[in-house]
Amino acid sequence: MTVAEAISTLSQADPIIKLIQQVKLGRMRPTDPGLLAITESWLNTYQKVLQSASELEPSSLLRLDPSPRLDVLVDSGVLKADHPVAVTLREAFQRTLSEARLRSVAAR
Repeated sequence: MTVAEAISTLSQADPIIKLIQQVKLGRMRPTDPGLLAITESWLNTYQKVLQSASELEPSSLLRLDPSPRLDVLVDSGVLKADHPVAVTLREAFQRTLSEARLRSVAAR
């Protein structure tokens, strides 16, 4: 998987683009069960994308860092910082990045 493919996949299901705007406008509550279901589905998709992108270079993987997106979800009240899927996603990203850095060093 290329970075462009990964970003495209993530963008298709990204709740931040449209749904968080609805929360900010007061048309939707951050605790709406539908919003949480969509967000959790997107987080699971994010994990699958990271698994598929595990062969990317560290610099490319950095473009897939979920932290800024997760921070928006936490700041808007949609997720808690310790939400299990969010924690797992952050850990998966860090692990994937560490493995890519090790591969990069070994290839030198």
